[in-house]
Formats: sequence, structure tokens, C-alpha cells
Amino acid sequence: MTAIKPAPARLSQDDVRITAFEPAHLDGALRLSTEAVWPHRAEDWQLTLSVSRGVVALQDGKVVGTALCSAFGDVATMNMIIVDAQMRGRGLGRALMEQVIALGGARELRLTATADGLPLYEKMGFVACGEVCQQQGIAQAATPELSVRTGDAQDIPALAALDLQASGMSRAGLLGAIAAQGEVLRCENGFALLRDFGRGRVLGPVVARDAASAAALMAEAARRCAGGFLRVDLPADAGMGETATRLGLQAAGGGIAMKRDARTRAPSEYKTFALVSQALG
Repeated sequence: MTAIKPAPARLSQDDVRITAFEPAHLDGALRLSTEAVWPHRAEDWQLTLSVSRGVVALQDGKVVGTALCSAFGDVATMNMIIVDAQMRGRGLGRALMEQVIALGGARELRLTATADGLPLYEKMGFVACGEVCQQQGIAQAATPELSVRTGDAQDIPALAALDLQASGMSRAGLLGAIAAQGEVLRCENGFALLRDFGRGRVLGPVVARDAASAAALMAEAARRCAGGFLRVDLPADAGMGETATRLGLQAAGGGIAMKRDARTRAPSEYKTFALVSQALG
């Protein structure tokens, strides 16, 4: 697949230039996400950028818009799509999306939409396919009903193969990066990753063959985070909302899962019970 370099673009009416996202733009991107009341730290941006390409909109050198494309084999996620509040309603969001859609190439494209962004994404060919439920709070200690052990980075190739079955995304590099800074949880029929994020820690992905295994992995994460802030992003159809609530994690919004150019995938015994994040699927 030929990589497409984002072509510099200019919105003449606002003197805005769109160009490739570089590490030097991270401070400006963090300012945008903070103003949008997103919990991302600089480290969270860096992790996402490490597996992504993207674009920024610049006005007089100031970052006024961002959008990233994270390619994982045959699938890419569109994420971190933010427009400065003072620049909204001028077509900047569409211009940013056009650039990252081009970066996605012929892949299946996925994103998690807010209600505000939904109309634009629908016009650009994305179709709603489910909901993502964000649950978070102070984790309550729990005892897993199945045995859960600690894994390590050497487990990642095998776990990435299970993740590919469940999600359709080839994410060994991303999972390895998360494992290097976080914790790997394993049980007989699944795994989960736990890492620092935002206000505390986030659990994801949770990939398992059955709900009992997923619940055990979530309980172990809550035990390790007991008394601290924990977040999890759950596909609504995974049926883990009540489990999260029992662990002290309350509903705190979410988004609409969308796809463009969706592919048919082979059936799998494994399922994604919690996302890496709304950004990365």
C-alpha cells in the first residue's frame, strides 16, 4: 500500500494552513484537548502519535486543529479530531478529515463520534455501528472469580494475535508500547492491559473468549487500582456495564462507533470487551 503524504492546504478565508503533524506540535495539541476538557496528558498524546500520522491546522503558527490516522493493518482509526472553539463552523473540521481519510487509504476506517461530530462524519461516508460507553471512578477492590496472573512484554506477539482475531486490527506495536509502560493481565481465556492515562489509569483492551474471563480481568484491574481513579471504554454490546459499575466505575458519557468502507471479517472465538481507548479502538 502506497503511503500518502498529507498535502499542505490553506483555508484562505481564515489564513489557516494544514500540514503534517510533527512532535513540535504536541504542546499546541495538548492545549486544544485541555480546552475541550479531554483528560489527555502529554504522554497520552505521545503514545497515540507514536502509532499514527496526522495533520494540524496552523493560524499564525498556533495550532487550531488536529486530526490523526492510526493504521493497524487493514483497519485505520481516525482520532484526536479537535478544532479550536473559535474556529468552528468554518469548514476546518471537514478539511482536516479529508486529509486523514486520505492517509487511511483503502483501509476500513473507524472512529468514535460525539453527537456534535456525527452529522459531519455521516456526510463523509461513515455509518454508525454501535455505541461506546465510558465508565470511570474510584476503583473498588474485588476478587476475581477466575485466576489472573501478570504477563510481560514477551507475551505480546501471542496476545496481539488474539487482539487481531477480536478487533481485526494488527496492533502488536501499540500493545507492546502499552505493555512497556503498564501492566499485562492474563487469564486462561483472555488478557487485558492496564496503564496510566489522564486522571489516573485506564484498562484496555480487554480481549477474552467469554464474559466470565473478561469480568475476572476487570476485577483484577480494579483490585490493583483500588482507591485510585480507573477508566474503561466499553462497547455497549459487550455487556460489561454492570460489571464496571460493581467495581466503582460509573457511566460518564461515551460516543458513537462508526465505520467507513467496512469489511467482512471471519468469525472469532475472541471478543473485545473493552477498547484500548475511544481514539485507538
